[in-house]
Amino acid sequence: MTTIIRNVRLLDLDRQEGMTSTCDISITGGRIAGIGECLAIPEGAKLIEGNGNLLMPGLVNGHFHSAVNHMKGRLPSLPLEVFMLYECPELDVLRPTPREAYLRTMLGCIEMLRCGTTSVQDDCFFVPRPEPEIIDAVAQAYVDSGMRARLALDQPEVSELEKLPYLRELLPDDLRRELGRPSPTSRDDLLGLYDHLLSRWHGAAGGRIKAAVSCSAPQRVSPEYFAALDQLSRDHDLPFYAHMLETKLQRVFGRECLNGRSLVRYTADLGLLTERMNVIHAIWVDDADLELLADSGASVAHNPVSNLRLGSGVMRWRAMQDRGIPICLGVDEAIADDAVNMWSVMKTAALIHCITETDYERWPNPREILRAATTGGGHAMREPMLGQISVGAPADLNLIDLGTIAYVPLNDLPRQLVHCESGTSVLLTMVAGEVVRDSNGLTRIDEGTLLAEAREIFERKIGHMDEADRSVARYLPYYRKIYDLACEQDVEMERRVPHALVEGNRAPTPWPVGRSAGRPYQ
Repeated sequence: MTTIIRNVRLLDLDRQEGMTSTCDISITGGRIAGIGECLAIPEGAKLIEGNGNLLMPGLVNGHFHSAVNHMKGRLPSLPLEVFMLYECPELDVLRPTPREAYLRTMLGCIEMLRCGTTSVQDDCFFVPRPEPEIIDAVAQAYVDSGMRARLALDQPEVSELEKLPYLRELLPDDLRRELGRPSPTSRDDLLGLYDHLLSRWHGAAGGRIKAAVSCSAPQRVSPEYFAALDQLSRDHDLPFYAHMLETKLQRVFGRECLNGRSLVRYTADLGLLTERMNVIHAIWVDDADLELLADSGASVAHNPVSNLRLGSGVMRWRAMQDRGIPICLGVDEAIADDAVNMWSVMKTAALIHCITETDYERWPNPREILRAATTGGGHAMREPMLGQISVGAPADLNLIDLGTIAYVPLNDLPRQLVHCESGTSVLLTMVAGEVVRDSNGLTRIDEGTLLAEAREIFERKIGHMDEADRSVARYLPYYRKIYDLACEQDVEMERRVPHALVEGNRAPTPWPVGRSAGRPYQ
């Protein structure tokens, strides 16, 4: 069936005003078939009246972990290595049912679609281990919601002791034995699960659902599994997700455990840094790392809200732009952002880099930000026409009400999209030519019923999560120590506001050891 969207202005970042004059757009087979004035309306076509409003590409959430959608607001801001203790302990008490996995994924879909995010790269982790029925539940949620998604299995393969510097030496014998155990899922088992993901879900729902691969991070897998994942990526042209240099501690890991090499250099030395790779975060990089990234063609997934929430630091936006490194934007996860809203990510990305450059002409501009959230995401997903409005491109679109307070008066469209919009002006969202959200809400699912079920189920899980907190709290002093040791190291760069500028010469506040529930709170 053909759909005609009539009397709209198209986002055009190459124009001074940021948009075209009014026109019509036709959609057939899930793709844009024509753009012009007064397009003919074929018999039986669906007509959508645009009323002179803005039609823009759907936003692409370039990096996401759906597994903790139900945990938003649960944790305080913590350094990543401590945060991960409480985020995803590999305990059987946290094993989800397939229905729980479906509902928690759907929570993210609802929030994204309500704000105009049409595509997502889900680097999904599975606690305590991935299982076919849980993978199926996650993928089915994306099918049912109408979103476009890439799904990977983010699963470490080596023991905890191999992922972090200093930990082996600091732990007492009993905890060292616990954390020295290998991952509960072997390399062969993980590759078998990728076979399941690829055979059942890659290309599902008319191509809306596709696979990706993930090593989680280079230091969290063996070189052999890392290479096997790269071969899968190469064979099926899949994005490859790898967290690198998110924290200072990860920079120190390279010096202490990789003969002084950064994780970017280590990956390049293995021959695995390619144009298919999404390097996630890339905060504690030096110029040599940036040259390797630029030469490889890899994309960088920038998650500015998460980076602030976890105190990780500020990515080198302008240095990457200067080298032509492709950048996409991501939420990261609900528990490290407390929202799944790409508009807040865009605004944060536009602002945070203004404190890292004295030359204000090098600060991010709104058009760069919008490109990163649309075409940058499409490039990272290996969907080269995704995120644009042109003939042949996927019809993943948002209709924006230009009569809302965010655009009255309309002074500068790109700037107001990035700095004024929160998602409330989205009138209609379309994925692959299908309206998945209109003025009445989401069109494919019963949002109210799903939210009520999720509320009931996950409130019953709070006790299990508290039990998990108590279980992992015994590791907290040692993780605090490795964090402190890393902070003390001189790595010849700084990606955070220096401590002295914000707190003078005061000694750091003693680390809170937790409430009775075992959480890391004061």
